[in-house]
Amino acid sequence: MAAIAFIGLGNMGNPMAANLVKAGHAVTGFDLAEASREIARNNGVDIKQSGAAAVADADAVITMLYDGPKVLNVYAELGAMAKPGAIFIDCSTIEVGDAREAHKIAADYDHASVDSPVSGGVAGARDGTLTFMVGGTPAAFERAKPFLEPMCERIIHCGGDGAGQATKICNNLMLGISMLGVSEAFLLAEKLGLSEQVLFDVATSRAGISRALLRYCPVPGPVPTSPANFGYRPGFTSALMSKDLKLAQAAAQKTSAITPLGTLASQLFALFNANGNGAKDFSAIITMLRGMGKP
Repeated sequence: MAAIAFIGLGNMGNPMAANLVKAGHAVTGFDLAEASREIARNNGVDIKQSGAAAVADADAVITMLYDGPKVLNVYAELGAMAKPGAIFIDCSTIEVGDAREAHKIAADYDHASVDSPVSGGVAGARDGTLTFMVGGTPAAFERAKPFLEPMCERIIHCGGDGAGQATKICNNLMLGISMLGVSEAFLLAEKLGLSEQVLFDVATSRAGISRALLRYCPVPGPVPTSPANFGYRPGFTSALMSKDLKLAQAAAQKTSAITPLGTLASQLFALFNANGNGAKDFSAIITMLRGMGKP
């Protein structure tokens, strides 16, 4: 059993922390939101009055925060508060440059660190079936694995500092573009009078197969567990997809990578969110595309 501090107990952080508790670890935690703290407390997390109190005796400090500046602030504030030898594990999705800066801050306080963003959404966090994409030294990766294992199905070492974040934004760039392609195909099938189930059956046995289709089919019926069957209640919100696509575009601009489809996907999801749909599952983008086809 290890002592683990969890900073950031939102929609993803709370179920992740709960799985660490179930695995027998002593988990302390902190979040700015009282509602999140209460949920975590009910899940067996020992809620502290501050981040500093949460990390004081921790063997590992796990962060799950919204953006890079928040991660950097937490690292700068808590690096000196954590006990010597603690490893810092950031599971947020942030810019690659911010991730590398977080590694530097951790090193300044003599802490090992990894950037370890996740794939799998809220359902994966709840079920302990996330995939962790880990960036950091091989030694830091091996130290982080025992703390990540209770929360996941798969852990992949992607390379050095920042490589986990780089992998995550490339992965979600593909997912966002794929969802738009899947949505367009179903809308065309609708116009052609084709059965949605027939299209799904053919696509999943041939070249049209994708995770966007298999898990997040944007129309009700073919995948009973997809958000489309529940009013697009999110597994992965459109706001988060938009955020990740913007991170991908920022990385593309900095590296002069050519991503025309990524640019269009980012613009479309931004428009969808601007119309008040950010809290819906990202597969709900089909509803906007359907509306675009109406006179």
